[in-house]
Amino acid sequence: MTKDQPNNPLHGKTLEMVLHHLVDQYGWEDLGRRIKVRCFLESPSVSSSLKFLRKTPWARKKVEMLYLASLQSQPPSSLP
Repeated sequence: MTKDQPNNPLHGKTLEMVLHHLVDQYGWEDLGRRIKVRCFLESPSVSSSLKFLRKTPWARKKVEMLYLASLQSQPPSSLP
């Protein structure tokens, strides 16, 4: 059973969705400068990064924090 989590901006977002968002926004090179992990710096790919992030809680936390920060810096997608 799932619970509503209206105050959790990560609710309903997969790690893959978060990673794609960050790569689209920053690119692999800039992402690797912001979060210094080898999977972002050397032959980066979504699949290898997901494997690493799923096994490494500290790196996943940094990715999630950067994702949340990137949401706050984006302009609204549509204005009324």
